[in-house]
Amino acid sequence: MPGPADPSHPRRRWIVPMTGRSSDEEHRVATPLELLFDLCFVVAVAQASGRLHHAIAAGHFASGAGHFVLVFFAIWWAWMNFTWFASAYDCDDVPYRLTTLVQIGGALTMAAGIPRAFDAEDFRIVTAGYVLMRLAMVAQWLRAAHDDPPRRLALLRYAVGITLVQAGWLARLALPDSLFLPGFAVLVLAELAVPAWAERTTMTTWHPHHIAERYGLFTLIVLGESVLSATVAVQAGLDAGQHAGPLIALAVAALVIVFAMWWLYFGRSSHELLTSMRSALFWGYGHLLVFGSAAAAGAGLAVAADHAARHGHVSARAAGYAVAIPVAVFVFSVWLLVARRLARQGAIRWVAAAFPVTAVLILVAPLGPAPVPVIAVLLTALVAAKVAVTGPDPQE
Repeated sequence: MPGPADPSHPRRRWIVPMTGRSSDEEHRVATPLELLFDLCFVVAVAQASGRLHHAIAAGHFASGAGHFVLVFFAIWWAWMNFTWFASAYDCDDVPYRLTTLVQIGGALTMAAGIPRAFDAEDFRIVTAGYVLMRLAMVAQWLRAAHDDPPRRLALLRYAVGITLVQAGWLARLALPDSLFLPGFAVLVLAELAVPAWAERTTMTTWHPHHIAERYGLFTLIVLGESVLSATVAVQAGLDAGQHAGPLIALAVAALVIVFAMWWLYFGRSSHELLTSMRSALFWGYGHLLVFGSAAAAGAGLAVAADHAARHGHVSARAAGYAVAIPVAVFVFSVWLLVARRLARQGAIRWVAAAFPVTAVLILVAPLGPAPVPVIAVLLTALVAAKVAVTGPDPQE
């Protein structure tokens, strides 16, 4: 019988060495803990999208968009850092799970502070939740540095860089209002610089297939939030007992828009684009536009539903642009990060070129009488062109 000192003994599995996983490990997929982590982030995404909806519906376009960008960066960056760390160092033992629980608690704290950030420009709770998540991430990096000597310098750089930036986020709370946005911009640049600085010494063993899957799962989360936002708004209008026809037409168009966004994003697996740290950073950072625009599209569809039910306080053109702008950004982002680069590898170039053209046409749609159905038609045409050339299968 193996004793407690034997690695195969059940008690020894409570704590295992956090050494880097193989970057070419077979059958590397998302774990149940990662899926739970994503599920908890749904709350934060829903809060941000819902508050954006209410801000736009009240006519507060600039402030609503600004607050959305601020809080969504925190959501995206905390999620992204955990995702890349877990791809390389997920040992799934008791300390790892408990540390992840702390990060989940930080995500929920951050979500709880989003309404106050939008309504009163009070970012203290959002900052507290964000810093809690990031400091838990520091503990993970320090543990990995202890157990993985070949990459210790890179891992210590992560820990030091993240800690210093979190001190900056806390100090920013004491800045006067005039320095709020400049301070935010400086700290965002510092956050983005930490991975590039750390990985310059030795790359961590993140798994391309796993990373592509994890990003795909988060894309599904934000698209699902778009469906939920539009559904709730349409339901509210139908419950009022008026304007059923326009609301039903809008619901159908919204479903087509979200389905087309899904089809365009999942046209081909992106793992083959993650060939170097430089390409990975471009692809990974660029997904802020993909995730943010998909979540904002849900808010826009809710605004359009309010207008169709005559509950909103914005014009038809403003309601149309609430949908058109995020959808156009989504289409352009998918072209920039995926379609354009895969076209260089042999795909038909004119199909890739159709993405930015469609994005421009989407921005023109609100000038007409039925912007949301027109956007649905434009996306359907883009999907049809893509299928005609590359085939119907969305998964390779």
